[in-house]
Amino acid sequence: MWRRRGAITLFVGPFMALFLAVIVTPLAYAVYLSLFSEKSSGLGFGGAETVFVGIANYVDTLKDQAFTDGFLIILGYCVLYIPLMIGGALGLALLLDSGLAWLKRFFQLALFMPHIVPGVIAGLIWLYLYLPGISPIVDFLGGADFLTGGNALGAVVNIALWEWVGYNMIIYFAALQAIPAEVLEAARMDGAGRIRTAFSVKLPLIRGAVVTTVLFTIIGSLQLFTEPIVLDNSSDGIVSTWTPNMYAYNEAFGNNDYGQAGAASIILAALAAVLSYVVTKWGNRR
Repeated sequence: MWRRRGAITLFVGPFMALFLAVIVTPLAYAVYLSLFSEKSSGLGFGGAETVFVGIANYVDTLKDQAFTDGFLIILGYCVLYIPLMIGGALGLALLLDSGLAWLKRFFQLALFMPHIVPGVIAGLIWLYLYLPGISPIVDFLGGADFLTGGNALGAVVNIALWEWVGYNMIIYFAALQAIPAEVLEAARMDGAGRIRTAFSVKLPLIRGAVVTTVLFTIIGSLQLFTEPIVLDNSSDGIVSTWTPNMYAYNEAFGNNDYGQAGAASIILAALAAVLSYVVTKWGNRR
């Protein structure tokens, strides 16, 4: 018994230590910061002091229109991005699995390669491709501007699709490869064609993989930061508080208000936890 417990501790211990160091501790510190605020003493000549304000930072954050408007951006991003990403990744995975695509290994690697590129580098690459007067694509399209007004959201969605479609395609392709051959053979013997087999047999059997990617995509959408922050200075449609994550960053490093930034971060983390639970329960029920 003691030997078994020691083995479990040996394998689980490093994970728990890392989990406490990089997840639990930062969250606890963010909660601590969110309960305090810097207040000027006297007429402002006595410097500032840290005072306990309780949930005041949370109330101020939720009342701030810049913060709440960020969720509208996230909602629009999800409406555009999630169907395109899931549909595109599933379509590519089914095409590779069907045997219609030649050189499967080559296409898997080629489609996965954009995910290897760091988000900042991907943002810079596409910023070059979006800028009028510099981009050969914009010049070819007659000077279309992808970074003004409502076009900015589509520009960010396009970058995210370029980065993540290939990654999710690999997940779906691996799940498709795990389907027992006898199940597919039975479908063929029943007269199901390629399209019927794909929609009636393959897709239901990889539902778990689809739910998992939807869950991670929703969480990732809430954390949207890298791509818009790179495009910020060049886009008229993106501001420093465009998403909730950018709002927290701006409060911390733009306004030096770490209490407000901590409150925004905890609200965002709580919302991500709730959405994770809802999507997981929905996936299990389905």
